[in-house]
Amino acid sequence: MGRDTVGVIAVVSREAAYFTQDDQYALELLAESLGTVLQHRRDAEQREASDRAHRAELEERVRERTEQLQAANAELEAFSYSIAHDLRSPLTSIDGFSRVLAERYADQLDEEGRHYLQRIQAGVRQMSELTDAMLSLAHLSGVSLKDEPVDLAGLAYGVFAQLREREPERAATATLEAPSRLWARGDPRLLQQVVANLVGNAWKFSARSPRTEVRLGSFAGTGGETVYYVADSGVGFDMAHASRLFGAFQRLHSPSEFDGTGIGLALVQKIVNRHGGRIWAESAPGEGATFYFTLAS
Repeated sequence: MGRDTVGVIAVVSREAAYFTQDDQYALELLAESLGTVLQHRRDAEQREASDRAHRAELEERVRERTEQLQAANAELEAFSYSIAHDLRSPLTSIDGFSRVLAERYADQLDEEGRHYLQRIQAGVRQMSELTDAMLSLAHLSGVSLKDEPVDLAGLAYGVFAQLREREPERAATATLEAPSRLWARGDPRLLQQVVANLVGNAWKFSARSPRTEVRLGSFAGTGGETVYYVADSGVGFDMAHASRLFGAFQRLHSPSEFDGTGIGLALVQKIVNRHGGRIWAESAPGEGATFYFTLAS
């Protein structure tokens, strides 16, 4: 083929001058055709070998990156656990002594002093919530999952009832847009945290609405999976910032608007992922938000 030799055809006869000019022409056509086929086959084999090598290289890179990411995550979790654990002791001391001050010496403090003491106690509570959340996030990777039937609706109503007890004056309703039960399979304790965070967020971010409405239910997804959802009537958010929702310490609203640790949704996503599922959200400013999640069958 061209200048490259890809094969040789040998034709032999015992008789002299047996082959004619036509025979030579036919052999040339055959050689050209076979050469084209062999060349294409050789090119295809070379491309396949190159593709295999390229895929192997990419797979090796992915494996290395995955190992690096896992190692980085493990280090981050260990660091978070260490920091959160080490903070508990001084926080307990600050909390204890601030309580002693409030109980024994409050009458000796002026209004400004009592205000500062209240701010100390509020800061301790907030920091305690943060360290507890960090410990929960760090612990999650090593938790062995149970596989049991879980009534998500029952969990949600329980969380909602506790929230109503704290704010009985708020006009609020919780609606199950499904049968009387909303069953799933998974670890009851971890799914309780998922429901508590999602319903708690729905309650928190609906505080400025005339009426707090929390809806939950499920439907069949496109792949036949069950999709669960928790929807609210709250402030909502701009979908342009949706990628930040599930990052640790990521907040779409300032602490002065809504309190929180910024870890809740990161914890929810990690629990859902450990159950082989996924979670996402849809919203618009002022129109509430809906959080969807799946769990492996």
